[in-house]
Amino acid sequence: MFVQWSRVCVLAALVSLFASSAMAQSAPEARSGGAFDFYVLTLSWSPAFCESGGGREYRAQCEPGLGKGFVTHGLWPQYEHGFPSECDGAATPSRMALEHVAGVYPDEGLARHEWRKHGRCSGKSPTDYFLDVRRATESVTIPPPLERPRQAQSFAPLDIQRAFIAANPRLRPGMLAVTCRKGALQDVRICFSRDLREFRPCPEIARGACRAGEISVPAPL
Repeated sequence: MFVQWSRVCVLAALVSLFASSAMAQSAPEARSGGAFDFYVLTLSWSPAFCESGGGREYRAQCEPGLGKGFVTHGLWPQYEHGFPSECDGAATPSRMALEHVAGVYPDEGLARHEWRKHGRCSGKSPTDYFLDVRRATESVTIPPPLERPRQAQSFAPLDIQRAFIAANPRLRPGMLAVTCRKGALQDVRICFSRDLREFRPCPEIARGACRAGEISVPAPL
């Protein structure tokens, strides 16, 4: 009995040792960036964001007359479960790097924030990361009903998903999520392979989709 218990204790100690070793190896890698499985491109519906009070922080995005609809909120490195953030890397992108996303993000302040929180976890330089942001953004076609609507509309989240799939032939269910907040369209999240060549399945992202029967889609300001 004592021998058997000793073996159990030794086995438990070895498992703990291996687990600690694995954590010690994976944590620095994640902290330094580059350890992720895929990207999520998040396209925010600007009118809903501005109506919810976002204009106080991002005036350049919410100034009346700009007519912004979907805008790029971010390109986020993701794990199959969860995501890295605040990794090591250059704290501030250079002016030259930011020029690569001029007109992509709605506000330069957002571009800087996204680099600090998500971009550094890509393991790339600010220039290469922002080139990826532009590439991902330009590879997605916005469905015509949502490109420049002139009046407020209401849709079922599933219909918005279907519209994106129809406008982007390689996109499939399970590769994106339509999210909502306080009964309004918040954003559309589209999953890409690490090299941005393909859309790819992302079950955890898809499970976070809006479950409302119908949501409002405010008109651009």
